[in-house]
Amino acid sequence: MNIIIRQEQVKDYKLTEKVVKCAFANAEHSDGNEHNLVSRIRNSDAFIPELSLVAIDNSRVIGHILLSKIKIVNDNQVVESLALAPVSVLPEFQNQGVGKLLIRKALKKAKELRFNSVVVLGYPEYYSKFGFKKASTWGIKSPFEVPDEAFMAMELGENTLDKVSGVVEYPNVFFE
Repeated sequence: MNIIIRQEQVKDYKLTEKVVKCAFANAEHSDGNEHNLVSRIRNSDAFIPELSLVAIDNSRVIGHILLSKIKIVNDNQVVESLALAPVSVLPEFQNQGVGKLLIRKALKKAKELRFNSVVVLGYPEYYSKFGFKKASTWGIKSPFEVPDEAFMAMELGENTLDKVSGVVEYPNVFFE
């Protein structure tokens, strides 16, 4: 495999949505609507085109990742952050490092764009490999009931979450 990671383009949108739908078709914790979420995020203020990336193998879109704007809110402050959701790889390319390439490239790009943190809801065994830790480490909470170890955050710079705490506020498009 010769994987290229690049920014998603408008011409990729339909293909990307098919990849996302296929990637989650048999997923244990899926509502089957992740592809619609991607489309809704693209049409919202939370969308950052530079953080919507595709993995290409032989001119074929085989994977996608999206980081979008969220807020961490408490009584005293509102802090902008990013949500990693979703990361998708076609089933026949899963467990071959494509997701890892997408995540690393997206985190690197987010840091270049001067974002300070990323939040993800997912498998701790997987996401901890990239530096994610329980969000509760910083006093960051999910707006809905999830296992503490599955709701994670990551600093994109040194101590960028040290003075941050509160509840993550996802844009409305996450709940439509």
